[in-house]
Amino acid sequence: MAVTTVTLIALFFTREPEASKEDPGITPEGFVPQCPNIPLSHRVDCFPDAGASKQQCEQRGCCWNPLDERNVPWCFFPVNHGYTAESVNKPRANGKSTLKRMAAPSLFGADVTELSLHAEMQTNKRLRFKISDAHKQRFEVPHEHIAGLNSDPSGNIGDVLEITNKPFGLTVIRKETKKVLFDTTMAPLVFSDQYLQLSAKLPSHNIYGLGEHVHQNYRLDTNWRTWPIFTRDAFPNGGTHNLYGHYPFFLCLEDESGKSFGVFLMNSNAMEVVLQPAPAVTYRTIGGVLDFYILFGDTPEQVVQEFLELIGRPVIPPYWSLGFQLSRWNYGSLAEVKATVERNRATNMPYDIQYTDIDYMEDKKDFTYDKVKFSELPQFADYLHEKGQKYILILDPAVATSKRVGNTPYEAYDRGTAQKAWVFQSDGKTPLLGEVWPGETVFPDYTSQACIDWWVDEYERFYREIKHDALWIDMNEVANFKKGSINGCADNNLNYPPYTPRVLDEVLYSKTLCMDAKQAWGNHYDVHSLYGYSMVLATEHALQRVFGENRTLMLTRSSFPGVGKYSGHWLGDNGANWNDIKWAIPGMLEFGLFGVPYIGADICGFFDEPSEELCRRWMQVGAFYPFSRNHNAEGYKPQDPAAFGPDSLLVATSKHYLEIRYTLLPYLYTLFYKAHTTGETVVRPVMHEFFTDSNTWDVDRQFLWGKNLLITPVLDPVKHPRTITHTYELSNTRSGGFLFLYRKKHVNMHLPADKLGLHIRGGAILPTQRPNVTTTYSRLNPMGLIIALDDNGQAAGELFWDDGDTRATVETGKHIHYTFSVLNRKLTMQVTHAGYQDPNNLKFDNIVILGEPHRPTSVSVTHVQSSGLGLALRETYVLAWDLDPVDEAYQRFDCYPEENSDEAKCKARGCIWQVRGDMDDSVPWCYFPTDYGYSVSNSQQTLSGMTVDINRNMRYRSSNRPGSPDINNLRVEIIYHKSDMLQFKIWDPTTERYEVPVELSVPATPDTDENSRLYKVQITQNPFGIQVYRKSTGTKIWDSSVPGFTFSDMFIQVSTRLASENIYGFGETEHPTYRHNLDFHTWGMFSKDQPPGYKMNCYGVHPFYMGLEDTTDAHGVLLLNSNAMDVTFQPTPALTYRTLGGILDFYMVLGPTPESVVQQYTELIGRPVLPAYWSLGFQLCRYGYVNDTEISDLYRDMKKAGIPYDVQYGDIDYMERQLDFVLSSDFSNLPALVDTMRGEGMRFIFILDPAISGNETQPYPAFERGVAADVFIKWPKELSDEIVWGKVWPDFPNVTVDESLDWDTQVELYRAFAAFPDFFRDTTAAWWRQEIKDFYDKTMKFDGLWIDMNEPASFVHGTVGGKCLGNPLLENPPYMPPLESKHLGLNHKTLCMNSEQILPSGKRVKHYDVHNLYGWSHTNALLNVTGKRGIVVTRSTYPSSGKWAGHWLGDNFAAWDQLEKSIIGMMEFSLFGIPYTGADICGFFNPSEYELCLRWMQLGAFYPYSRNHNGKGNPRQDPVSWDERFANVSRDVLNIRYTLLPYLYTLMYEAHVKGSTVVRPLLHEFVDDKNTYGVHKQFLWGPAFLITPALAKVWTHTHTHTHTHFYIYTYISHCAKDIGVRRQMLTMNTPLEHINLHIRGGYIIPWQKAEPNTFFSRKNPLGLIVALSDSNTAQGSLFWDDGEGIGKGVQCYSRPLETPVLWTYATNFVISQTHQTLRVNLFCEEPILINFNTKHL
Repeated sequence: MAVTTVTLIALFFTREPEASKEDPGITPEGFVPQCPNIPLSHRVDCFPDAGASKQQCEQRGCCWNPLDERNVPWCFFPVNHGYTAESVNKPRANGKSTLKRMAAPSLFGADVTELSLHAEMQTNKRLRFKISDAHKQRFEVPHEHIAGLNSDPSGNIGDVLEITNKPFGLTVIRKETKKVLFDTTMAPLVFSDQYLQLSAKLPSHNIYGLGEHVHQNYRLDTNWRTWPIFTRDAFPNGGTHNLYGHYPFFLCLEDESGKSFGVFLMNSNAMEVVLQPAPAVTYRTIGGVLDFYILFGDTPEQVVQEFLELIGRPVIPPYWSLGFQLSRWNYGSLAEVKATVERNRATNMPYDIQYTDIDYMEDKKDFTYDKVKFSELPQFADYLHEKGQKYILILDPAVATSKRVGNTPYEAYDRGTAQKAWVFQSDGKTPLLGEVWPGETVFPDYTSQACIDWWVDEYERFYREIKHDALWIDMNEVANFKKGSINGCADNNLNYPPYTPRVLDEVLYSKTLCMDAKQAWGNHYDVHSLYGYSMVLATEHALQRVFGENRTLMLTRSSFPGVGKYSGHWLGDNGANWNDIKWAIPGMLEFGLFGVPYIGADICGFFDEPSEELCRRWMQVGAFYPFSRNHNAEGYKPQDPAAFGPDSLLVATSKHYLEIRYTLLPYLYTLFYKAHTTGETVVRPVMHEFFTDSNTWDVDRQFLWGKNLLITPVLDPVKHPRTITHTYELSNTRSGGFLFLYRKKHVNMHLPADKLGLHIRGGAILPTQRPNVTTTYSRLNPMGLIIALDDNGQAAGELFWDDGDTRATVETGKHIHYTFSVLNRKLTMQVTHAGYQDPNNLKFDNIVILGEPHRPTSVSVTHVQSSGLGLALRETYVLAWDLDPVDEAYQRFDCYPEENSDEAKCKARGCIWQVRGDMDDSVPWCYFPTDYGYSVSNSQQTLSGMTVDINRNMRYRSSNRPGSPDINNLRVEIIYHKSDMLQFKIWDPTTERYEVPVELSVPATPDTDENSRLYKVQITQNPFGIQVYRKSTGTKIWDSSVPGFTFSDMFIQVSTRLASENIYGFGETEHPTYRHNLDFHTWGMFSKDQPPGYKMNCYGVHPFYMGLEDTTDAHGVLLLNSNAMDVTFQPTPALTYRTLGGILDFYMVLGPTPESVVQQYTELIGRPVLPAYWSLGFQLCRYGYVNDTEISDLYRDMKKAGIPYDVQYGDIDYMERQLDFVLSSDFSNLPALVDTMRGEGMRFIFILDPAISGNETQPYPAFERGVAADVFIKWPKELSDEIVWGKVWPDFPNVTVDESLDWDTQVELYRAFAAFPDFFRDTTAAWWRQEIKDFYDKTMKFDGLWIDMNEPASFVHGTVGGKCLGNPLLENPPYMPPLESKHLGLNHKTLCMNSEQILPSGKRVKHYDVHNLYGWSHTNALLNVTGKRGIVVTRSTYPSSGKWAGHWLGDNFAAWDQLEKSIIGMMEFSLFGIPYTGADICGFFNPSEYELCLRWMQLGAFYPYSRNHNGKGNPRQDPVSWDERFANVSRDVLNIRYTLLPYLYTLMYEAHVKGSTVVRPLLHEFVDDKNTYGVHKQFLWGPAFLITPALAKVWTHTHTHTHTHFYIYTYISHCAKDIGVRRQMLTMNTPLEHINLHIRGGYIIPWQKAEPNTFFSRKNPLGLIVALSDSNTAQGSLFWDDGEGIGKGVQCYSRPLETPVLWTYATNFVISQTHQTLRVNLFCEEPILINFNTKHL
């Protein structure tokens, strides 16, 4: 059989199902099923009735394939069953089609051969499709509300509906995402007279609804579960059987986006719904039509709102009906009822309503009362009203046929008979007789107008006799104690249909009426499940007749979609057991879906006797049922609260939580208003609010009131529950609270016997009223507000208020409506409607604010005349409060960081201007409103991260920087790379923007194991923000949900709250302390030729910081952005980034130790290079050597003095006119000198600057070859094809420089035009390498390179002549960070920002974007030409520069403060992954002085990069330039350095392979001692060696922090002594010749005897210094290789190096206290054990 598809133009899209690949070989004589090859979970049962066999299955034309599981269908549908779509009518918004049955056997006979399909988009969110008999009218539900709806088709049905023609199937898709939601092509349509079946595949297992049943869980089980739907009087005991109501509606949550849809089948016949694990749903109904409504929503709440718009939104119950209620079946007498009332009144427990059940009646007859036991019942309502209470009584539908007491007429029956008000037998004339409580009965037909009139009249008569306040209707499924009737039921296809769904007892008329009984709406077969619905409609008429304009209440047991418009419901005759207290919550949540929010279970259980504990716990949770009633059955002990004793714990806790309920009744009443007007749920699943958290999808042991109050009851005996919470906890006094810090986490809560969990959600404002014992009295009391601020200090809420009793106050406008909002500590109480005047002159007199860190210092009220907090209901007020001004100021985020702000400029940006004289000038006067920024419009979560779309809050104006338009729509991507690393990136998804071309090392596949992650990420919605929590402590380590996020073309700003004030890093800038001062300090970052100075941006850019949390955990954050930027710290504590372009690309590592933060960071950016061993030796350099003789003399003198010394430099003096690669004639002998020095173990490093002269009159190969290779930076081609010329050191040829002239004149007259290589290009790297190689081969040997001026520096601003081409905003952007000489623009002392560079990919970029990467690209372009490891030292750096180079701290000054600042700089570059670092010893600028230089030599001996260097024009400052004493001190301290070089080299190796720090702050080792957090005047080498230098003039003592066992180290004899103190500040002698050095106890340090240079020292034996801990143990390690190899060789270490080294050994040392031995583990050899005697060590 061929499968064909007909295209339905403009109506449907079409597609074809997959058919079996086998040719079925069908013949006219028989039907051969085409059996699909599908997963078991996709099979749809073709034999739902009992007794399936192969023969019977094949007789139905189905596929037989038995399994070893019975729940999976053995008999399932083929693909050639069902219908075909033949003809199509094709309007845009609706359409019709004729369906014809395919030739196939029948399941149950009487198949309808031709069907009509009608589909329409009734609204943008509601699709209806109906399948019915094309030629015969069938029963359809006469729904009171739906019948009156008007369709408003505005969408194209083709966007949401596809049709497959043969076999016919419908596919519903979501328009926005194209996701398939409801796909019926998985199985054929079956439509016979009494059997209709439709199956559909669903997109997820998150299915909720279908009823009425006891669902033990709110999320339904999809593992082949069958749920019958047919109203039935049955016990809700946890089985799968059908109960009182009929609800063929379910909601499906698609995924973490929250997008959901609902499916409602408008059909009242007996049916069953099957859920299977495909996931899929199958409907089987035995009559009517298939009338489906598909409801689309972006959230679960929206789906419910759409459903309620369809079936009718709920009624607002009278205010008093929200009070607590008492009832029981069979009090026995009115005296007992009153005794119950009195004992509960005596407890002063809130209590509003008393019921009487059928025992008040005479012989259980409707419209009568027992004039003996209840003789005073006519006065009972007055008795209750005197105390502000209400009375509710019950009526059942069944009416007795017997006489009344005394054989008097039962007039209600007689009048009904006369009016033909009853349900009739199949003849349509004879009343059907059954039996209920009063005995033989008839059953009113509420679908008949005659019956409705009778019912209204009888009720009115009865009310005149017995006053009451509301009506409870029961037994209306309809219940009958006989099966069908007193005469049984006839044998026909209505009472015994071809197929009976799996209803209780498997007989349709069990405990109800015969199915062939006749009603006005049709056969009882069709309308049975509408009995309760029709009774509700009739009763509504009766209540309106009796109560008129008073609202009253109706409570029904049987229900159908739409009853919530008039009635509430309770969950039926439950039992006093721990299961039923649990299962009540899914039941309430489901009736929230069904549009019946006035819902609750019988508190303490109806049947059986509860234990005190169960009833106590049930009273606690029942206080938060919308319908809160304690009710139990006859024959059991009383269970009203007072029955347990007036002083019982049960009474106390019941009273406590009922008082909380009554306090919050204004909030609950407002929720009913929202349900009535918008369809929002009242009792709400946690999933509806937190659908992005998949943990909430099956939460049904706790629930919400609305969106803001979380109720977490205890539902098990003597156990404490767990809860997912995002909230504040309401305190026991209801007047305060504390911040509940956990987010999206299971929390063990301590809930003793008298407590349950209550939490208010941050961001909520709840209206309240002082409670009393009834609502009548509580409504006289003052009102209040509970404000629970969110993380941004904001909150919102609303209040609906009317008289609580009058009908239709919303529609008539006789009500008050408030909206409440808090923003910037200002509460606005805005009346939006004032159509009601409360007679009690209510006021708001109690406003509680939760979430403020301190008590307000002042409160002001606007628009009120009276003093004090007396805010009259119905009026609008603004209430503002202030905290201590200092605290308040810390919450401000600067909206105008530029100079010269004023109020007008501030407000032009939509910001707040506030000047306060009591605040420091550093506090922003112009600051952002709390909701300034972006808000979330869409989010999607995966196992490995999330994607979020955010939109700018258009309420505020542009950020108001001309030329930098705001980008209104952004994309956010969060990637969970590893358990300890994540990335969050924010960019413009519509326009490509520059991104940093620095490759980072991230895993190819992100982490998907949530349990292994150290962090949790949460998104805040408005304003948008990212919050990162450390899971182990709950600490929020990143929180950008603060105001001010701005993303414009040339200005991006984002702020985050910090976990603590302990912040380290950001550079390169000279910082006065290692730990940042957060007192409103701003630091610019933009690479520049700028000597270090306070707040002067220097050579490199490192947007990385380490945060040390109060819990001693540490984390690191990198912003991968290379544009000019600044960071501002403020005492909040908080941090603000501002950058001038690119995107925001953050990487966070989680540590948790400071050392592991650096290790993780360097794993990300690249581990540091392992320098050559010799580069750890002492080095000498000077700018200003006149000739090579000076270098030769220096070398001679240093050897003579015996001062260790490994490296000599040549600065630009060695060059001819400062030309790269050209040797000066004054240094003609330098190559020979270098050869001599190298022959004696020395090394030579020479300098290269990037700028190349372009004015040479003689051949200059470096320039000429560069031009040929096109390596120099040029203008964009659309502007010019010229090189962007600058000026640096090279002079014009043939000039004599007059150095007496001012600098600018010298530059103009003497400096040559210089071109700047674009080191991003591969051709440039090849050119540069060749020039270096030629210099090495042809001019002079060298061992390392020193690259300078690579910010890049230029002595003219932008270009020669100063005219930068192109966009002037690039040179002077709309915002300028606080950079040195910022008034002169970004091009000050560098290139024009519009210069063009070309990335290796070929992408052309502006220098504006990549300026800060110039030094990085310069370093990256250097390749080895010596064949050995060597070292590169660079001035300008960026994250990952440490992979190739070391760094010196720049052109410092000969000043005492520079010593301390050099330690800070080294520690910061340790964080940045560049451990080979140091400062110019004795200072570069200015003459040094004796003591300063000597102290600096002592300190510099312990710089990893130890070089003495000074500037031109200053006296010499090398060690042999002073005196013998100076030389001797220098020699001694350098001998210590050289002795410890094996240890330092091992540290460099560990940095290279592990990322460990070399120069190490004390806090890295002693993080539990917070005194170390601010220490920067001493430092460690690794974990074991402490250096405490003298840092000021005439210091003879130093102060050292001691933390563990330290030994004072003396070089001469390698001896040491224990300092004897722990964790104290120790003052130590520090004479001029001395530096304090300490070895940490517990460590073993390798050493080697010092020699004049490392070539010779490496020939000496190695030794070990063992410093025992207090427990007499120690450990250490040694790494050893040839010190300079880069080839492959013997590698004995278990972890290979990135660059293999020759003859590598890695050794560990461990000393054991027990065995008194030293164990030396050699990875290439067997371990060596050395016995030792502790006394002689």
